[in-house]
Amino acid sequence: MRIRTLTSIAAALMAATFAVAPASAEDLHKFADTTRLVSIGGSLTEIFYELGAEGTLVARDQTALYPEAALSLPDVGYMRALAPEGVLSVNPSGLLVIEGSGPPEALEVLSHAGVEYQTVPEGYSAEGVVTKVRAVGQALGLEDKAEELATKLEAEFAALKTRTDAITAPKKVLFILSNQGGQIQASGTGTAANGIIALAGATNAITEYEGYRPLSEEAITAAAPDAILLMDRGGDHGANEAELLANQAIALTPAGQNKAIYRMDGAYLLGFGPRTAAAATELADLLEGKAH
Repeated sequence: MRIRTLTSIAAALMAATFAVAPASAEDLHKFADTTRLVSIGGSLTEIFYELGAEGTLVARDQTALYPEAALSLPDVGYMRALAPEGVLSVNPSGLLVIEGSGPPEALEVLSHAGVEYQTVPEGYSAEGVVTKVRAVGQALGLEDKAEELATKLEAEFAALKTRTDAITAPKKVLFILSNQGGQIQASGTGTAANGIIALAGATNAITEYEGYRPLSEEAITAAAPDAILLMDRGGDHGANEAELLANQAIALTPAGQNKAIYRMDGAYLLGFGPRTAAAATELADLLEGKAH
C-alpha cells in the first residue's frame, strides 16, 4: 500500500505542470453542507486536520498520507484519475479538490450528480501554502481558525527566509524523481521539488526545462549538482546510493564525489501543506551539514 501511494505521489509530480485551468482563491465560498466532505489533495487533507475539521471528512485521495489518522478514511482513488462512482459511493455533500485534480469529465459528472465541488489553487511557495490554508478555511466557514494558522505559518516562513537570506553560496541540488532502468528522471522548474529547493535557500541544478524529464549523462555532468535529493520510497522506482554512484555521470559530480545524497519523505517534502516550512528547514540542515 505504501509503495502504491508513493508511486501515486510520483505520478502527481510528473503531471503537476499540466493543471487543467488556473484556480483562484477568490472563487471559493463556504459549502452549503459541510457534513460529508471529500478532500482531494494531500495538502488539503492536512489542512483539514490542522483546522480541527477532520470530523467533516468522509473520504480522501491516495496522496493523503498524513496525518496517520487520515489513512483510516476511505480512499476514493488517485487525484488525477478520479472515478465518479468511487466518489459518489461515500455519499459526499461536497468535494474540495486541489488544482489539477480530475479528469475534468469526472468533476463535471459529479457536479451534475448534485455534488458541489470547489478547487483550491496550487502553489509551490510560502505564499502558495498560506493561500491554501485561507482557501480551505473559507470553504469550511472556518476563516478565523484558518487565519490563525496562516499567521503561524507566515511567521515560520519568515524565520526560514531570514536564515536562507544569509546563505552566501547556495548549493545546487538535483532532485531525482526516479532511476528506473538506469534512466534518471529529474526535476526542472515549475515543480514542487523546485519550490522546496528554493525555500531551503538552494538552487535547482536543472533550469533548462519545466516539469520532470529524463536526463542524459551529458546533462547531469553539465548540471554539476552539489547535492542529490530524492523521495524516500521503495519499489522499482527507488534508487539506493550504490546504484546512483554507479552512474558514471553522477559519480563525477560534486554530489557524487562527496556522496551528498539525501532522502526525505515525499508527502512531507513536496506536499506544500502546513509542514512545508519545517520540511524546507530540515532540507537546509541537510545541505548545510547540520542535520543530526
